[in-house]
Amino acid sequence: MGDGERFPRSALQIDLDCFFVSEEFGFILEQPATDLPDYYRVWMCLASNLTPLIQTHQLRDLVNEMPVLSPHHLKGHRELRLAHLALGFITMGYVWQEGQHLPAQTLPKSLALPYWLVSKRLGLPPILTYADSVLVNWRLKDPTGDMEIGNLETLFSFPGGESCKGFFLVSLLVERAASSGIQGAFSVMNAVVTCDIISIQKGLYKVGQSLRKMKEIFELMHRHVDPTAFHGTLRIFFSGWRDNPMLPEGLLYEGIVEEPMMLSGGSAAQSSSIQCFDALLGICHDDHAASFLKRMREYMLPSHRQLIETLSGCPPLRDFILSCSSPSLCINYDSCVSALVNLRSYHLSAVTRYITVPGHRARAMRCPLNGVGSALDETGTGGSSPLPFLKSIRDATQRALISQT
Repeated sequence: MGDGERFPRSALQIDLDCFFVSEEFGFILEQPATDLPDYYRVWMCLASNLTPLIQTHQLRDLVNEMPVLSPHHLKGHRELRLAHLALGFITMGYVWQEGQHLPAQTLPKSLALPYWLVSKRLGLPPILTYADSVLVNWRLKDPTGDMEIGNLETLFSFPGGESCKGFFLVSLLVERAASSGIQGAFSVMNAVVTCDIISIQKGLYKVGQSLRKMKEIFELMHRHVDPTAFHGTLRIFFSGWRDNPMLPEGLLYEGIVEEPMMLSGGSAAQSSSIQCFDALLGICHDDHAASFLKRMREYMLPSHRQLIETLSGCPPLRDFILSCSSPSLCINYDSCVSALVNLRSYHLSAVTRYITVPGHRARAMRCPLNGVGSALDETGTGGSSPLPFLKSIRDATQRALISQT
């Protein structure tokens, strides 16, 4: 039975709108809300002033005094996303206000209950995710201007100054660069069904261009994020409470469940774009990496998660290309795989620059301030071991190259 018979054609006509993906912005939320109804003013005030409240050790006291607000006054998807973002930032600030040695063990009901309810409505976990801090956490300074780093501002930030803002905004622009590649991926998978070779080539060309642009923008991290600030100040606020030596038992959400919850912190592995490219190109990761990446989908919006699963269920692109015996198709496919390898290699070098080297330096200096994130040097914010994991997925990507087989 051929691929066209195993996968009914109607089931493979993938449409961006079905998965709430924008042609121009990809997985980024277009025109995110920047304010909530006045009823939620306390949430917005706390989230907008996190840095001074954390630095003066006032945040926990203010959260403990906060009334328990109902999320029922939130209207529409954008307000829900903003509420989840604000509550996520407040939660991370509350847990890590006193650094790695005194994390909060319990999230008070005033924060835990509304956060849980908002999360349930969105289908997201009650922790700050990549879908929050990157895809929603932005606005244009000049609404008539271009979406470039000089015209962008974060809605909320952590201690770390311009490095914190730079980290979120460069990540945002990397996602923006992925948008044309997501369109290309859709075109490719739809064209495979009809064996439209020309459309497959055009789609793969867009995917390759997009991946190369993503790496080019990712390199802006060096200009906008200071390694010492990232490692010593900022990174701890991305940390979750699963596979984390600082919170080995997890975090108790008061008024929700009786046992502590185990949740992973924000991670690039939660990027729907990268997992879509993996699914398109048929990258086969080892069991450990594949299991981790699949678990990271739980931190994506359900519609975005569904898109990855839909692409994964399509006829295997690599097998189709091999069956065509078309040198030009093989070259186009390998160009995309090579671009993804290069992106992952650069990610490896960034981890070395922003985690490994500053960690070694902080330990050598025995400086407690610079070593505030030292407990995470061997375990990433998402719960994986960063360097071995990234090397594994980079090498798995490289093995997909047709030219090497």
